[in-house]
Amino acid sequence: MGIVSQEAIVQFQALMDPVDDPLIKTFQNVHQGYQAETLLRFLKAREWSVVKAHKMLVDCLLWRVQNDIDDILAKPIVPTELYRAVRDSQLIGMSGYSREGLPVFAIGAGLSTFDKASVHYYVQSHIQINEYRDRVILPSASKKHGRPITTCIKVLDMTGLKLSALSQIKVVKPLLQERTRKKIQVLPGCGRDELLKIMDFASLPHFCRKEGSGSSRHSENENCFSLDHPFHQQLYNYTKQQSLMTEPARPIKQGSFHVDLPEPAAEGTEFELHKFENGNGLSQSMDAIKTNDG
Repeated sequence: MGIVSQEAIVQFQALMDPVDDPLIKTFQNVHQGYQAETLLRFLKAREWSVVKAHKMLVDCLLWRVQNDIDDILAKPIVPTELYRAVRDSQLIGMSGYSREGLPVFAIGAGLSTFDKASVHYYVQSHIQINEYRDRVILPSASKKHGRPITTCIKVLDMTGLKLSALSQIKVVKPLLQERTRKKIQVLPGCGRDELLKIMDFASLPHFCRKEGSGSSRHSENENCFSLDHPFHQQLYNYTKQQSLMTEPARPIKQGSFHVDLPEPAAEGTEFELHKFENGNGLSQSMDAIKTNDG
């Protein structure tokens, strides 16, 4: 970390010192003891402008307070059949860790249908997965490796995505900030060989484990999108346990958790947009785009 970035973090920390109590609690849930690394994420997202990064972070914290985000992990989606339907149509899961200890998340962008529940359940599930990652998975990984681990790897399965969507990605890429554009790397095939350079085979998403494999050609225990996968079982059990701890005398309440969506926040993650295939399924050539946030 250079002198300029250290000075910016010190200035940023000084601006955060007088924040109100509600924001302090939710900020603690955001940084999980790694305050400097969190401030660095927001500084990068705002091109090192301390004033803009501060506004971005405060807006994020206000949104969290206004929408009770700190309590969302105590709001399981019930009954189980409804949550299974969400999982079957919102394809996302965690397949393992890289050799450096970064969590590996997979997303079935091309085959997610989002047609089994109301949009509120999908938003609730998306935020719960992010909160579980940031408040449970990443702190645990940091403790295990004895150093801050505040980013993850994402592998996107684009099977089923139409060529029109891929064209939009090519149009958007030149509009990205130079810092982001430099991180993009196109991977050949299903990306398996490249991904094996940074993770073991057991941590590969199921759709990367052999050439020509698709998101649905695997057992439920291997399929990290499935509710039966260990990651989703752990996450779902965690939310139910948190709910019982919060309201032990009451049955778990049904109903979606409504959230007002904010403007995009600092991601601070590593992305791998993976496995592009044309819409008619005739192409045997797959591409992958890898971007690293550092």
